[in-house]
Amino acid sequence: MAAPNEVTFRLSRCRSSVPKARAVLRAKLGEWRSEQAAAEDGELVLSELVTNALRVPVPGDRLVGVRIECRGRGELLRLEVSDAGAGRPEVQRPGELTKGGRGLLLVEALAHRWGVDERRAGIGKTVWAELLAPGIDPAPTQVEIAAVTVRPGQCVRAWGAWHAVRSVRSERYASGGLAVIIALDDGGPALRLDAAEPLTVRVAEPAGSPCQHMTSPTVSS
Repeated sequence: MAAPNEVTFRLSRCRSSVPKARAVLRAKLGEWRSEQAAAEDGELVLSELVTNALRVPVPGDRLVGVRIECRGRGELLRLEVSDAGAGRPEVQRPGELTKGGRGLLLVEALAHRWGVDERRAGIGKTVWAELLAPGIDPAPTQVEIAAVTVRPGQCVRAWGAWHAVRSVRSERYASGGLAVIIALDDGGPALRLDAAEPLTVRVAEPAGSPCQHMTSPTVSS
C-alpha cells in the first residue's frame, strides 16, 4: 500500500498514457494543495519523462511504471518513470530549426535535479526528476480519537472515504453504556458507535473546506 505522500501506477504503451499520467499527478497535487506553478511544472516534466519512456524499444509489451512522491515537509516533488528499455537518456542540443529532441532540455530547466538509476529488480531503468515545490501539504494530519469527542464540522473516516460531521448526539444503552450517534453532511446513514470506540479524524483541515475522498487515483493499463 502506498503511503499518503506517494502514489504509484502503471501505464500501457500507448499515446493516451501521457494525459493519463498528467491527470493522476494533477489529482494528487490537488489533494496536496499544491501551488499552481509547481503543478504546471510537474505536469510538463512528467509528460516528457513518460513520452520518452514510451518511445524506448522494450522486450514484449512491458508497461511503464510511474511513481509520484512528496518528500520532506512538502518542499520537494519527486517524479519517477521506469521502463524496460536499454540505454540511458541524454540531453540533446538540437539546432534552432530542428523539430523535437528538446524533452530532456525542458526537464533539465525545470527540475532541481534529475538522473537515471538502474532498476533494483527486473530489467531497464528509472528516470527521475525532483522539483522544488514549496507549499505542498503531502497529507492532512490524521488522529484517532474516541467517538464521544468528535465534534460537528470535523471530517471523519468511514466506509473508505472522508465525511463531514453534521451533528453529534449521545444516548444510553439499556445496559447503561453510552452510545454516540454521528450524522454526516452527505446524507448517508449515521454512525452509531460506543463512546470509547476510536474514529479517525482529520485535524489539519482549512476552515470551510469540504472533506475530500482520500483514495489514490487509479489508472487502467
